[in-house]
Amino acid sequence: MKVKRQIAKIIATAIACTTVCLCAAGQELNCKVTVNSDKVPGSNKKVYATMEKAISDFMNQNKWSDYKFKPEEKIDCSMLITINEVGADEKSYSASLQVQSRRPIYNSAYYSPVINMQDEKFSFEYIEMQSLDYNESQFNDDLTSMLAYYAHLIIGYDLDTYSELGGTEHFRKMEAIVNQAQGKGNKGWKAFDDMRNRYALANNLNDENLKDFRRCLYQYHRLGLDLMSESAEKGLINITEGLKNVEKSNKMRSSCVAITTWIETKRDEVINIFSKANSEQKKTAYTIMTTLDPSQSDKFEEILKP
Repeated sequence: MKVKRQIAKIIATAIACTTVCLCAAGQELNCKVTVNSDKVPGSNKKVYATMEKAISDFMNQNKWSDYKFKPEEKIDCSMLITINEVGADEKSYSASLQVQSRRPIYNSAYYSPVINMQDEKFSFEYIEMQSLDYNESQFNDDLTSMLAYYAHLIIGYDLDTYSELGGTEHFRKMEAIVNQAQGKGNKGWKAFDDMRNRYALANNLNDENLKDFRRCLYQYHRLGLDLMSESAEKGLINITEGLKNVEKSNKMRSSCVAITTWIETKRDEVINIFSKANSEQKKTAYTIMTTLDPSQSDKFEEILKP
């Protein structure tokens, strides 16, 4: 990782009371993994307990970046895997995955949601007690490749909230995993097969035309929410500038998955933030959000209430 980006991350996270410690070893993720098998009653329940532990260990014990985090500095995140079907071979699983992450806001007890997205094509093979091994230079299997993909997504988004375009390296790793998966014929990876799949999201996050969207992550969190305790006015101005950047990117790539999932994640928070703003800020936020998410215009009217 480039020194300049590393320094920027250290400074930003220090200010946000989540300082990265370069002298202490530690993985990046504090990932709560839940495997829900309620939809497949009567199956071997023990396998889901071992699957849950194996995935949790894979996410939390692997080292995904050059950064070294203290235990209290790890990124809070979760993965809910809902098993929909089990193959006749009892090793093939069709599932959905919900991924969530959050980050602390400076000088408050509040955590801001960063990621809340669903993957409906989380299909993989797993044998009870199998070891989950990963080599980033090749496509290993659906399960470990998908887990690595989402580990880099979580870290990349988190870094983007602390320094401008700070997550680039991890988004490129996501793209590399997607490229390795091409030609395998597996669900969720195929180029242009689904505009909300893993290929589409990785493509969005590495798209030059969506750089302004990614800049919003920094403006919104580090320059916006983190400054609210010092100056609510300055924080709101920076958050508004961030929303304008999302609108700018949306004109270039309308309804792309990166933007739509961000809107879904941030909708309620934006309404809450701007419900306390002045009338001009309320109107600006309302106009931007209804442009980005017209189907929810009624909900965004909450912003305009005095």
